[in-house]
Formats: sequence, C-alpha cells, structure tokens
Amino acid sequence: MTDTTTSPDARLALAAAVKPRRFGAWYVAEHRFRVMRSYLQTLLFTGFGSPLLYLFALGVGLGSLVSSNLGPQAVDGVSYLTFVAPALLCSAAVTVASEEFTYPIMLGFKWNPTFYGMNASPIAPAQIIDGVIISVVARLLGTSIVYFAFMLLFGAVPSPWGFLAVFVAVLGGLAFGAPVMAYVSTLEQDTGQIAMLMRFVLLPMTLFSGTFFPLSSMPWFLQWIGWISPLWHSTELARVFAYGSAEPLWLSIVHVVYLGALFVVFWLWTRRLAARRLNK
Repeated sequence: MTDTTTSPDARLALAAAVKPRRFGAWYVAEHRFRVMRSYLQTLLFTGFGSPLLYLFALGVGLGSLVSSNLGPQAVDGVSYLTFVAPALLCSAAVTVASEEFTYPIMLGFKWNPTFYGMNASPIAPAQIIDGVIISVVARLLGTSIVYFAFMLLFGAVPSPWGFLAVFVAVLGGLAFGAPVMAYVSTLEQDTGQIAMLMRFVLLPMTLFSGTFFPLSSMPWFLQWIGWISPLWHSTELARVFAYGSAEPLWLSIVHVVYLGALFVVFWLWTRRLAARRLNK
C-alpha cells in the first residue's frame, strides 16, 4: 500500500498548494481583473465619459445658473461647481461599488458558480471575498483618480489637499458596497431584489445625501437619510479636503469611523457567509 504522506505525488501536491493557500486572495483578484477585461470598453467609456458629462452638465451648466442668481460663492462659500464636484466623485465610487458587489457576487455563487470551483482548490472562502474586494478597490481607485483629474481640469479643486478626496471616495464606495455584498451573498435566487436595491436604496441615497444641495436645506424629517448614508459621510469629508469646507474636527472623525466601521463589519460578515455557503 502506497504511503501518501511520503509519496512524490503527495509532496508535489502539497508543494503546489502552498502558494494558493498563502496568496489565494490575489489569485481571485487576478481572475476578477481578467473578467473585467471582457467589458473594458465599457469601463473606459464610463470612466472618462461620466466625469466629463456630469461635471460639465451639473458643475458648469447648472452651476452657471446658480452663480448668476446667488453669486460666485453661491453654496458653502464656493462656486456650485466646486461644491458639487466632490459629491459627484463620491457618487461615482458608490456606483462602481454597486456594480461590482451585486451581479458579480451573484454570478460567483449562483449563475456561474466559480466561487465553488475556487473553494474546491486550496483557496479558502475568506480569500475569495478578499480577492473580490482587492479587485474592486483597484477599480474604485482607478475610477476616482480619473474623476479627480477631470475635477482639476475644470478648476474645481482649490485646496492643495484635494487629492485626499480620492481615498475618501474609495472608502465611501467600500462602505456602501460591503453591506450590499453581504446582502447579495445571502440570496439564493435573484427575483428582482438587486434591481430594487438600485431603485429604492441607491437612487434615493444619491438624492438625499447632500449631493446636489446642502443636507441642511432639506426638511428635518428627511435629514436622517443623509446621516445614515455612506455617501453623505464620504461627500462631506471629500469637501473638507477638496475646498476646505468648514466642519468640526470631531465630525470629520465621525465620518472616517462610520465609513470604516461599515466596511470592516460587513466585510468580515461576508467572509463568514461565504464560508457557510461554500462549505455546505
């Protein structure tokens, strides 16, 4: 009888499993990058077209109307373009997160269950989730850098610390995307839940998070939407860095803690959900 613990084949198998066990998340991220290549044209079109369209339409088009009525320092002591640009940056990051943490997760678990194939290898369920997050961070960072470059082109970043808004946008995207990923990981069938998430969560959040106008201008009974919205927290913090929006230091700390806590809690929860689902 062959001793599998010392046979050459067993030793080769064990040696081959070392790298996937150690760097499994990066293997999963590489897989996601290769999948993204299949819709690279869409990524490039939206990545460059969206900031150009939104900054021109809202910042320059609508902004000129606002400035002509309220003056060059129309909102929060700055032009409307300067006010709305950080919000558009953070909204773009949230949109990317909503794309990458919904249907690709459902695809991996259900429609084309690649996650089960990965789990059959030395890659652990937690590494699968980590790899997905790595790939999304890369896309968020790329999208936010391009958006910020257009903000500079439009002259919407008067502060020298404006580049930090890029990292705020990435954090905001993760803070929104991690709870979405956890929710989608629990779905056995998509019977419209993801579409309703986009329609009844993402869209209202964009409208009621102080994106296009200060949250304080809304009725008091609607302001709570902004207080719990990751988009409001990331937008307010991005405005602090982009043009020096005046807010207390403790509130800026609250923004960071809230966004970080949302991401970490739901990231860890999704890892547990994936382990439970893939190891049934």
